[in-house]
Amino acid sequence: MIVPLRRLAHTRSGDKGDTSNTAVIAYDAAFYPYLREQLTAASFKALYGGLIRGEVERYAVDGLQVLNFVAHGALGGGVSRSLALDNYGKALASAVLRFEVEIPDALAPLLRGPAQ
Repeated sequence: MIVPLRRLAHTRSGDKGDTSNTAVIAYDAAFYPYLREQLTAASFKALYGGLIRGEVERYAVDGLQVLNFVAHGALGGGVSRSLALDNYGKALASAVLRFEVEIPDALAPLLRGPAQ
């Protein structure tokens, strides 16, 4: 089954200058291998189209079931330099929740939130 990331994980974010930091935290350890396999630095960057102009680095924190993404050139020059107020790190962290992840049907009881 294919489900949006928001059903298997939540996010936290921060920003400094033109760099955004997004942590994706699995709700259950059973989801983490699928997140780790499918949510790569390349897929993270592709999700935003041309918004992220620089490199995206991914750090896996396996013991906590967390993927941390550092996106360079993601905030239109930085919060104080950009006219696009929605380009803060929090908006980027919220947007990744639409990423689709394929998981086995057997994990359906562990999903959170409504299917829609």
